[in-house]
Amino acid sequence: MDVTILSPLALGLGLFGMLASLALLIGFAYRGWSVLLLAPFAAMLAAAISGEPVLAHWTQTFMNSAARFLAQFFPLFLLGAMFGKLMEDSGSVKAIASFMTEKLGAHRAILAVVIGGALVTYGGVSLFVAFFVIAPMATALFQAANIPRRLMPAAIALGTSTFTMSALPGTPAIQNAIPMPFFGTTPFAAPGLGVIASIVMVAFGLWWLSLQQSRAKAANEGFEGLSAVAGAAAAVPASKPAVNANLVRERATVSQSFDPEEIEHGHISSVLPSFGVAMTPLVLVVCVNFVMSVIVLPRIDADYLADVRWGETSLSAVGGVWGVCVALAVAIVALIVLNRRRLPALRDTIDAGANASVLPVLSVGSLVGYGAVIAALPAFALVREWVLSVGGGPLVSLAVATNLLAALTGSASGGLTIALDALGSTYLQLAAQHGIDPALLHRVAVISSGTLDSLPHNGAVVTLLAVCGSTHRESYRDIVIVGILGALLALVVVIVLGSIVGSF
Repeated sequence: MDVTILSPLALGLGLFGMLASLALLIGFAYRGWSVLLLAPFAAMLAAAISGEPVLAHWTQTFMNSAARFLAQFFPLFLLGAMFGKLMEDSGSVKAIASFMTEKLGAHRAILAVVIGGALVTYGGVSLFVAFFVIAPMATALFQAANIPRRLMPAAIALGTSTFTMSALPGTPAIQNAIPMPFFGTTPFAAPGLGVIASIVMVAFGLWWLSLQQSRAKAANEGFEGLSAVAGAAAAVPASKPAVNANLVRERATVSQSFDPEEIEHGHISSVLPSFGVAMTPLVLVVCVNFVMSVIVLPRIDADYLADVRWGETSLSAVGGVWGVCVALAVAIVALIVLNRRRLPALRDTIDAGANASVLPVLSVGSLVGYGAVIAALPAFALVREWVLSVGGGPLVSLAVATNLLAALTGSASGGLTIALDALGSTYLQLAAQHGIDPALLHRVAVISSGTLDSLPHNGAVVTLLAVCGSTHRESYRDIVIVGILGALLALVVVIVLGSIVGSF
């Protein structure tokens, strides 16, 4: 809608309604209120202040958009959560962590934690499952090496929440899947740029953590703090701070695809598989995903998808999701076959994994519904014009829009979906006009979603600090450096290279 046809009063009320609803959503979500309730309420508040039909926006705009998100991505949430829970209960994640501990040892504690986290998350293990398994490994290694506990969250975040989530080509993370229906891309979009971005994130993060380790050693700061001395490795770790479990859960399920409530359910095997057996399902996820995306799906005759019966869609719109679904399904079957004796409560494990997917997908779907209502308000045209007018071209404005929305919602997946729901088709048109490969849009959007989402209210940050027994005051600065600054640096590199040489 052309904003020139709006009266100054209507425009002012519309903008005020959007800002007021956003403030309400962020403020109450930060205090632990359920986004399932907050998102529709905030959306209806914005519609009411803007003079729009409230009930029509709730049932037609909000619910239709949320339902469309569920229809597109619930299979990925479901399979991903089941896979993560099976990997945990079979002992596979712990076996990988133990292998890295044994091979790299305390003298390479930070590197061991980063690699261990990267292996499991790039293979498809849910982030929160990785947190709860990698944290004990990190505690043991950091304590043995007398490295400050406060650096643990940043090391775990670097391995689990940065390059394996947004940059490495083929990652089955939900963030990497979201742009596929919008841009007709695959999980391997812009692989060369993705690898370069990953190298930047890893190199920068390891440099910072190594620098902090050296500074701590020079200041005689050990595992428990400045009072630690050389023998502090034998000290008993400090007790974890009190944590509001419900608060952690509400924030966590908005930001990631696994409900931490289900971590305690199921039965974790006391007998660990070998490293090879543990790694096999992870390798299958990546390999099958590649085969489906590059070899199988491009050869399928899927013209029937254009029929009304199948939603009048195309293979380019659904193929990426199909590839990841098949990869996760194959890996789940292989995991069960290889670890059947280590999964005595298989039904309980599968139930826990399936249940763990429900609240996250509904929470993110509610955020998407909220974004759809905001985008449908007449005054949003002014916001759209402002975003598209950001200097630097479509890649820069896409990065700015996604960063802002991910920051405001505290959710990489929620912010990314809201941005693409509102502006995805516009950016695709701009890409065609400027000769930009949609794969480049995909990679820029995904990396952008994984930067400013890691603000203090992000559920992954809250959960990570809780399982590490640390606080924002102690550890958040280092999370910002490796999780936000490093990702922003990689994003700049990708945009510059992509603008000069295109996608590769």
